[in-house]
Amino acid sequence: MATKIDKEACREVYNLVRDDASEVNWATFKYDGTVIVPGKHGADFGDFKDEFTDDCRMFAFVRITTGDAMSKRAKFAFITWIGENVSGLQRAKIGPDKSLLKEVVQTFAKEFLINDPRDLEEDFLRAELKKAGGANYDAQIQ
Repeated sequence: MATKIDKEACREVYNLVRDDASEVNWATFKYDGTVIVPGKHGADFGDFKDEFTDDCRMFAFVRITTGDAMSKRAKFAFITWIGENVSGLQRAKIGPDKSLLKEVVQTFAKEFLINDPRDLEEDFLRAELKKAGGANYDAQIQ
């Protein structure tokens, strides 16, 4: 059966993460049967990391503040997670399913395909987003 997406519900959570006035800085998108729906969302990065388990596949959208001495700005990451214990068939479907979600989640600085929890560290994501951010006036200091 083909995967579907609850676009309106997903768009609402996506916009919440993008909203500068919101404290929400992450959201997950999970499967409810064959429908992609919003999972959890929040502000605590520890809670975010707890969402990723070895037996699930899901997507996430994260806001991380990056920048240098000259400017600070919000950067966004789109994450595809495939846990170690996800079946081959579910792994194969993740690509086409991701394209459905990308109809809603359209603006992000960097996309990640992650299956190792160590790559979900906030410092790792921040460093990767900083690289994608262009000019870095702190380069002389590092």
